[in-house]
Amino acid sequence: MGKRLPSSPPLLPGLTYVRPLGSGGFADVFLYAQDMPRRFVAVKVLPSDVQDSDLLRMFNAEADVLAHLSAHPSIVTVYQAGISAEGRPYIVMEYCPDSLAQRYRVERMPVAEVLTIGVKMASALESAHRAGLIHRDVKPSNILVTSFGAPVLADFGISSSLARGRAEQVLAMSVPWSAPEVVTEQTSGTVASEVWGLGATVYSLLAGHSPFERLERGQNTREHLRRRITRGTYRTLGRRDVPESLQQVLATAMSRDPRRRYPHALDMAEALRAVQTELGLAATPLEIVAEDWTPPAPQIDFADVALRGPVRSQVAQESTRRAPARVGIAALARDEDEDISRSIEPRRPLWPWLVGGLAVLAFGVLAGIVGALVGSGAW
Repeated sequence: MGKRLPSSPPLLPGLTYVRPLGSGGFADVFLYAQDMPRRFVAVKVLPSDVQDSDLLRMFNAEADVLAHLSAHPSIVTVYQAGISAEGRPYIVMEYCPDSLAQRYRVERMPVAEVLTIGVKMASALESAHRAGLIHRDVKPSNILVTSFGAPVLADFGISSSLARGRAEQVLAMSVPWSAPEVVTEQTSGTVASEVWGLGATVYSLLAGHSPFERLERGQNTREHLRRRITRGTYRTLGRRDVPESLQQVLATAMSRDPRRRYPHALDMAEALRAVQTELGLAATPLEIVAEDWTPPAPQIDFADVALRGPVRSQVAQESTRRAPARVGIAALARDEDEDISRSIEPRRPLWPWLVGGLAVLAFGVLAGIVGALVGSGAW
């Protein structure tokens, strides 16, 4: 199947399209400039021809999950969501100018930085788990970097509820970072599989490649990776600056037996903080809200396939009509259907055109009279 071509950016009120940011399996992300308040934002939007109920369900769930969790300092922030004039659902999110998608493959990331990232992502996952939610796609490319250099967890598109027996769950995975029980389709995701995915992600940032990836060409197909993940065991990192204690943390997190892994993401965070202390580094603070302080929130409906959110009834078009005069404070109001940034040329008076037309007409009549006289021999 060929790769899907990116869709065109939608026209959205208060937002000006800048450029594309990326295209995924079912959605596109564009950079927009927001007018009020002024800032850059990332807009995730479904294609205009989407009819798949599963995609609508996943899109709605992502918006709701982010709204539930985005106050967390290590989870990407969502600002709003709605439906464009063309009927396309969209989510307006915090713009993060970078990610860890490729950095670990082209440079040797410092152990201290990777430990910090690991603790922050474990805190984000623990917060999601306490809210009854699971990410299900933890990997380097889903760790974005904000304008202030802080890592945040993104892309909750295939997130789900931790409640068991939900028939609407869809099996989805990124094989290189998926736990053995997910690869063999025994489960669509659990806390234990999230711990494995976080361990595989930290391993990748340190190793420069995913845990079961080989350097030989043609040896890293989806099927090759599946077999290695389900049958293989933890392979020690070949970096001298990685202490044995960190190797043990990753080996525990990536145990083939889910029961031998850390029972919670918080436990893995504490283990990584212990390694930081051992190396003489400041322990990264845990970003977990006390359960007593967590306000009750409406339960997220992972089966919702409705088009929800405010709908823009018409697409803003540039007006060619002269704007009426405005008085007082009303003159400061912005009309979204009018481009007030362009200058309006003053109207030219009509009398020069009238005089010129009459002169041409008079000259034509005079020429006709002269021609008639010449033809009759009067002249």
